[in-house]
Formats: sequence, structure tokens, C-alpha cells
Amino acid sequence: MLVENHQIVPCWYAGLSQGMCQLSIHMCSKKSTTLRSTGTAHHFAYLLNTTDYRILRMDEDYDRMYIGSKDHILSLDLHDINKDPHIIHWPVSERRKMECLVSGKDDISHQEECANFIRLIEPWNRTQLYVCGTGAYNPVCTFVNRGRRPQVRIKVESGKGKCSYDPKLNSVSALINGELYAGVYVDFMGTDSAIFRTLGTKTAMRTDQYNSRWLNDPTFIHVHLIPDSAERNDDKLYFFFREKSSEMGQSPVTQSRIGRICLNDDGGHCCLVNKWSTFLKARLICSVPGTDGMETHFDELRDVYIQPTQDTKNPVIYGVFSVSGSVFKGSAVCVYSMADIRMVFNGPFAHKEGPNYQWVAYTGKIPYPRPGTCPGGTFTPNMKSTKDYPDEVINFMRNHPAMYNPVYPVHKRPLVVRTNVDYEFTTVAVDQVAAADGNYEVLFLGTDKGTVQKVIVLPRDDLQTEELVLEEVEVFKQQMYVSSMVGLTQLALHRCDMYGEACADCCLARDPYCAWDGKSCSRYSASQKRRSRRQDVKYGNPIRQCRGFNSNANKNTLEMVQYGVEGSSTFLECQARSPHAVIKWHLQRDNSDRRKEMRSDGRVLKTEQGLLLRSLQPSDSGMYQCTATEKNFKHLLVKLQLVVLSSRAVNNALVEGAGGIVSSSLHSSSTQWTPSAGQYKDLLTILSQPEMTLINQYCQDYWQFGDPLLGALKAKDLKELKEQKKPRNRRHHGEGEEEEEQEEVET
Repeated sequence: MLVENHQIVPCWYAGLSQGMCQLSIHMCSKKSTTLRSTGTAHHFAYLLNTTDYRILRMDEDYDRMYIGSKDHILSLDLHDINKDPHIIHWPVSERRKMECLVSGKDDISHQEECANFIRLIEPWNRTQLYVCGTGAYNPVCTFVNRGRRPQVRIKVESGKGKCSYDPKLNSVSALINGELYAGVYVDFMGTDSAIFRTLGTKTAMRTDQYNSRWLNDPTFIHVHLIPDSAERNDDKLYFFFREKSSEMGQSPVTQSRIGRICLNDDGGHCCLVNKWSTFLKARLICSVPGTDGMETHFDELRDVYIQPTQDTKNPVIYGVFSVSGSVFKGSAVCVYSMADIRMVFNGPFAHKEGPNYQWVAYTGKIPYPRPGTCPGGTFTPNMKSTKDYPDEVINFMRNHPAMYNPVYPVHKRPLVVRTNVDYEFTTVAVDQVAAADGNYEVLFLGTDKGTVQKVIVLPRDDLQTEELVLEEVEVFKQQMYVSSMVGLTQLALHRCDMYGEACADCCLARDPYCAWDGKSCSRYSASQKRRSRRQDVKYGNPIRQCRGFNSNANKNTLEMVQYGVEGSSTFLECQARSPHAVIKWHLQRDNSDRRKEMRSDGRVLKTEQGLLLRSLQPSDSGMYQCTATEKNFKHLLVKLQLVVLSSRAVNNALVEGAGGIVSSSLHSSSTQWTPSAGQYKDLLTILSQPEMTLINQYCQDYWQFGDPLLGALKAKDLKELKEQKKPRNRRHHGEGEEEEEQEEVET
């Protein structure tokens, strides 16, 4: 079950070790009901006294998934999270919990933090995991057996430099060749941030302590190893984070960063001892250029996804950004290439100089080897360690860790932008899908209001792009796992059957996971027979793709009848499946062959959910048709006959029925009025309408005061009858009505 007002962490599995995906969103319970009813979501049904399901780690060797939460480690079956789950309870001792409370975490808002929040799960070898938790503000680590019978080793060691003290502070980690690299806060107060290397046989390393040029109140987002060349000594570990940046006389602002270190960095000989001597960072830009040359910046990096390619040295990097400050709310997705990133790191260094101590490009002599170069690599084959680097290189690194040029996204603009909406993107995962008309990348974007949007961005001939929001559905071996403060859910990535029962609906969905198979909208497979398969992701043209199937598009539209009472309001419901469809309402009045398009005015209100008619009039009776038009394809969604009951008809029905009941109760206690079948049906129809409140009030007034309006109503009806007998002026006949343009759908 997906729940509201809880922190969510989804991670998806696609047959690749995608690692850990973190997301903070608030899942919507309404969507949960739909997912459960369609069999595309499975909630972890075991009730535990725990919260904060956050860290997810896939283990494809054993087909297991490990989840870290408060005081618990879970081992679940990847294909069925409720099948044979194994749960490890790893709390702190009561003594440690009391020490945490006494040390200052003793108010109501912090009591829940004096526990062991699992924040690191890394594979150590084929039989063990390395797991760390906050340990009630005293980080601890241990080993856990992998597979179907996980166990915590009794031996527990310090987690300092591996896991943050405070569970609210983000930390990132990567375990490579027995060495643990982590971006963490390493003190109780959360003021000392560092990129650490611990474990293994190499020297323990960290960033320069309390040096704001290196790290300034960072929020760590992601870490990933990306090789530079075929030479392993050139391998670099990239850290993604956001931090504060302050200029003289200005308030601090948030900037997004990409930093990197060499895996074989051993620090300096005299300077930067046991500290990184290859650490560099650059600014990540995600902005929308304006017509006046000014850029609208999305400053706060929220999540990063590394999309692998056939070339391991050049993955595609997706970043989710939001706006800092309160001027407006918005978020964007930007895509970066490794070629652009390497170009920036090979460019000029940032340097502060001048009377205002401003950042400028360093134009002095660059020492050899170039700062940031890895020892023993392509350009330094004779230098086996950074301890062999000249002191001038190490001193330069200490004072110039930042690059002057920023990294711009591909095409220097975001791939996806959201502004003037009530939500922000918080995370991203990307899947490559082979469709009938090409390969597509589908973005799964989590939001802070509880939704996971599936988005595809299509290229256009004029270098522009078209963005489509799709549905969530299931792929053969792909699943999405969503965890919250109180539970875990296994989701499918596609729901093709939700696109409707017509070929046109399936084609208009433009979902690369789904295609029309001749009978229904189902999971696309390249092995399907082309004769019946229909899919058009790029253009979504149902007229061309669904030739021969479109004739059935409107056959299943049921004609409904809805009643309304004169003078009251009624709502006609109609909602398109596609968010890109244009909805139109038309009215064909009784005894007329003309159809009028309904437009919003003082009495008629068109909404996304349907049509609201205020103060009904007899002339509102007729056949209402709701149609959706997309890509020149017109689809009838709703066909509804509205019957407006006059006040007189309602009054007579109630007088004949209710009046008999009142009369019998007053004059004979032994006689009870029994309605005929016809009267019962009429009353049941009236009583089931939403206007029952109005009718109720009318009845109360009638029974209490009689019917002083009956004479007036009769006179009014007589006047209306005379008006109807008058000859109509043909010059004004049909005024205000529009003839519907006859659109033929090619079948």
C-alpha cells in the first residue's frame, strides 16, 4: 500500500546492478487502490515495528533485495516481496539509547532519532554484505551474510567516516576493491563534512578539514565510478552534491557540484598528508535561457542517475534539479555528457584575486603533472604514487580545488521542465526500451507529492523535443520497488490494459512498452507478428496505424440517462485517459437534429472532470456527447441523455405519493399506502438523484404549510404552454447554436 505523508524511496530493477536509488515523495493512496486492483502493485504485508524504509540494494546473484530501515535489515525475494522474507532486528542497546537522549536528543522531535537507522548496504564479497547504521548518534558497522539466510555477525565496529551520525543527513558510499569511499558528516554536531576512504589496505584519506573551498555545508547526492581510459590507474570516482557558495557582500546561494578523485590517490608527502591530492570540483548548470539573455537557474541538485552505454567510459548522466528560494516553484531534468565534463576538468582552474577578491580563471603557470591527474596513468606512467608529486602540485591543489568553467547540459537546456505546478521532481531513473519504430529512453520521475511520472521525450526535426507523460506499467523482468516510512510496495512498470479497449487509445498512449496486438493493448514484444501489431511512439497516428480497427472505437460507448431537477445543478462526468486530448461537449436537444458545442459561461462550467450545469432549465434536456480529439482522431467517450424534471412534475410525484402516506396516517392508522410498481420506480429514480436536498426541503414546506405555490405553478405552466404554441421567428431560430463540424474518422 502506498501511503500519504511519508518519505518514499523507490528503486527499480532492470537486470542490471543499478545500486541504490533514493527518493523523497509522498505516495498517493488513491493511486495505490488502482494499482492494487489491477494487480500491478504488491505491498509488503509483514507488520514490523519500524519506519524509514530507505536504503535498497539489489542482489542478483541470489535474486534478493536488501532494505535498510530503522533497527531492521530485510532480505526479500526480488520477484515476490512477500515470499519467504528474512528480517534481521539490529537495534541499539538501551544504554546507548539513554546516552543518546541524555546527550541532547531528548525532546519529542528527536526521540525517534535515537535508534539505529540503516544507511549503508554494500556487497563485500559473494557471501557477505557490509552494513552500517547511525547507532543512535554513534555509527556502527557489521557484516551480514548474503543469500536467503542473512545473519548479523556478532562483531561490530565503528562506523565513523562511513555513516553519518544524524539520520536526517544524506550520505553516499561505494565499496570498490575492498575500499569504502563515502561522502558523510563525521561528527555528532553535523558540522564536519568529508569524502572519506576507509577499510582495505590503502591509506585512510579524507578531504581537507573545515576548508570551505573544498566542501561548504554539502548535501551528498550520488557517487559513481567512471573510468577515463583503458588504463585502470586513470579510474576516477565522481561525487555529486550541492553546497553553499558565498561571495563577498552577498548572501550564500546553493550551487550544484560534480567532484572527482583518483582511486589510487595516496595524499601528499609534506602537504595534504592523508588528504586527497587529486580532488577537483566543478559547477553543474541546469538553466533555461531567456529571450533577454538572462538564465533561469534550477540550482538545487536533488538526484542523479547514471545511464550506462556500450562505452563504459561515456555513460549519460541525468540530474534532477529544483529551484532554491521562494520566488517560484519549479524543477527540471538536465542531461550531461562525459565529454563535456572532462572538457571542464581539463580547462582553467578558478582563482580568487583582485580588490574584490572575485573568482577569475587562473592564467598563471600550471605545474606538472597537471593537478588532478592520477599517478601511474596515461600521462604519468613513471609516477606510481601521489606522494611522488612535487610540492608545488600539492600546494596548487590545496588552493585551487574548483574549476572556473561550469558544466552545461546537452544542448544547453533542460530535457524536462516543470514550473507553475504544485510539485517538484525529487528523483529519476531511466530505462532503455526497444520499440517498433526505434529505441527510446523512458524517464521515471518521482515527485514530492507522491507520484512517479513515466515520461518520454521525443526528438523533432527542428531540433525541438516533444514531452509525453505516460503510465506506470510492468516489464518482463523489471519491477519498481517503493518504500516509505511504514511499508514497502512492489510495482510493475507498465499497465497497458489501462489505456483502453481500442487500438486508437493504445496508439495514442505512445508508450514504448505497449502495442495493439489485434485484440487488446498489451506488452510490446519484438517477436510479435507485424500483421496485427500496432505501435507508433514517435508520431502517435491512430488513423494510419489502426486502419481497420478504428470502426470499433465507439461501439462500446454506452448510452446513459441522468436526471436533473429544474432550478438545481447537475454534473456530467467525462474524463479522457490521455492528458494530451482536447475534450469537447456537444448538446443535441430533443426533437432537433442540430448539435451545439457547450462552452463555459455564467451557467455552464467546463472542468477537467466533466461539465457542471447550474440552475437547470427545461431547455437543457437532450443528448450530451463528450468527445476527445487527439492527433486528428476523434473518440466518443460519453453519450448521456439528460432529463430535466420540472418543479411541477416533481411536486406532483411527491403529492401523489407522499400525500397519500400523510393522509392515511392522519385518517386511518390501520391503512398503509402501497405504491404501484410504476410509482415506486419513479420515486426511486427521483430519490437517487443528487438534488434530493432540494426535494426534501420542498416536501417539508408542503407538509407544514400546504402548497401556496401550486396555483402559481399552474399559471406558469399555462403561460409556458401558450408560449410554445406561438409561431417561432425563423430569423432567430438556432441563435447561439453552432453546427458541429462533421469529422469522419478513416477506418
